[in-house]
Amino acid sequence: MLAELWVERRADLAELLEGGGSLPAVLARSYVSFVENDMDTAVLAIGSVTGAKPTIAWAEAPWFGDARFREAVTADALAEAVMRTTDYDHALDLPDTREKLRPWFDVIDVVCAREPVPEAMAKMAIFLRACGLTDASFALCDRADAMERIMLTEVVRAGTWRKLGDAERTAAAFERALALDPTNWSLYLDLADLHAEQGDFTAAVDLVGRGLEHEPDEVTLRAAGAAYRARLTGSTDDLRDLMGLAQHLPDSPYRDLLIDHACSDPALPPELVAEARRFQSG
Repeated sequence: MLAELWVERRADLAELLEGGGSLPAVLARSYVSFVENDMDTAVLAIGSVTGAKPTIAWAEAPWFGDARFREAVTADALAEAVMRTTDYDHALDLPDTREKLRPWFDVIDVVCAREPVPEAMAKMAIFLRACGLTDASFALCDRADAMERIMLTEVVRAGTWRKLGDAERTAAAFERALALDPTNWSLYLDLADLHAEQGDFTAAVDLVGRGLEHEPDEVTLRAAGAAYRARLTGSTDDLRDLMGLAQHLPDSPYRDLLIDHACSDPALPPELVAEARRFQSG
């Protein structure tokens, strides 16, 4: 029906789709883009609707399994599309939802075999992990490494090991990522946070310091450093520094966690701890 309308009333339908942000309009745009041989736009659109309602098997549309689509969609567009499926924070690792997403897994295999782009493959591995397919995520990272080792692939591995609760392998993957991109401040913060979770605040403070060598004005790094020093030494000055920096951090679970760490030293004055906890969202 949509194909017939596109032929008979193309101008009217194009105008409708151009400004349409509703799920039906975006879904229609995906099919029309396929008809027009614009496979990248098609996959991006269906990725958006899948993210909005992943419990509906949008990708079971016949065109999604069409060889013409699978042979033309680019790896970069597919990677962006699968990342869009995770934008709404819906649980994708439930058995029924994962079954609805199965056509995506098939397309990933086809496109990565045809166009193995390491960064795109790493992003697709994030999607596989979100769907609970950790073995498939690791396997895709290995395929990406066979083309070229990049920092993002190791970060994805780290996230997958973290999801599986293996702190040692998580840290090892972050260390490999740092070896590939040694000036990336966020990697130092990731490792510092991991060590803090394990109660090793000495290592956490050291890693934040190394990150600050590359990005001395980064407020998140500075806040983490103040929090971990306060926890390690019981320094009231560091806790006060954290309170000043907390005002510039997003209201988020991460900010709350830093304050929790900082306030956990029993030597800190209770009135100062109470003042710091007022910055927590809870």
